[in-house]
Amino acid sequence: MTGQTRGTIEMAVAMTISGTIGWFVIMSGQPVIDVVFWRCVFGAVTLAAICAVRGLLRRDALSLRQLLIAMAGGAAIVLNWLLLFGAYGHSSISIATTVYNTQPFMLVGLGALLFGERLTANKLLWLAVAFGGVLLLVQARSDSAQAGSDYLLGIVMALASAFFYALAAIAAKKLTGVPPMLIVLVQVIVGVVLLAPLSHLATPPSGASAWAMLASLGVIHTGLAFILLYGAIQKLPTHLVGALSFIYPLVAIMVDIVAFGHTLHLLQVVGGAAILFAAAATTLGWAPIGPRR
Repeated sequence: MTGQTRGTIEMAVAMTISGTIGWFVIMSGQPVIDVVFWRCVFGAVTLAAICAVRGLLRRDALSLRQLLIAMAGGAAIVLNWLLLFGAYGHSSISIATTVYNTQPFMLVGLGALLFGERLTANKLLWLAVAFGGVLLLVQARSDSAQAGSDYLLGIVMALASAFFYALAAIAAKKLTGVPPMLIVLVQVIVGVVLLAPLSHLATPPSGASAWAMLASLGVIHTGLAFILLYGAIQKLPTHLVGALSFIYPLVAIMVDIVAFGHTLHLLQVVGGAAILFAAAATTLGWAPIGPRR
């Protein structure tokens, strides 16, 4: 098996695991804050063990500046999870995940704002396509939503979640050379500290099923998925990583349909397809206007 083949399998498995996260969140039956808190707890234990085995738990592994940046990224990723998981209950897993995939445009906008990166005609084109997709989703209504305002709130929460993911990605970009597992370990520890005062620790989850769901979110969806993801990124060219990342929303949509019977209306299908197509075009660098930049 070649390195690229192995990386492709790792990336596909990581994205498939990520696509099932909504099912575990909902089936846990826990408040969103508790879900994220326990994900961070189990994730921290798993990643600490991995980092210890790899010899990464050294005092010189992170400078103070790097630690502070990682902690800021941790706060962003915790808000990202809280908003995305909260969006599931308002607009369904399918819609929330699709809108969440506006992340590339958040990164483009922040790159232009913070780093002076150029907004090309092609980037603006795909941004307009994605924005049109969001507008179509706003015009639609979901059978799973309790009310129109709840549906719209879910879309807004998913957009905000994508924004905080982009902030976390920018923080990670500032940590080039730091082992990714160590970055994620710092992030989930920040999550434990931030959410412990807000979680319902006096009334912890009851039943083996709830604990199994929460443990999976930390061990499988955080620990294992990140190992596979970062392993794949090291082996694959950027364009293939970008292409395989779209397994995640497709799996999430299938899980929503099969597990919860949430089907998409015509406007939602068109709007969601526009967002995913534009996100793919941005990620893969498709340039219909002029030469590729």
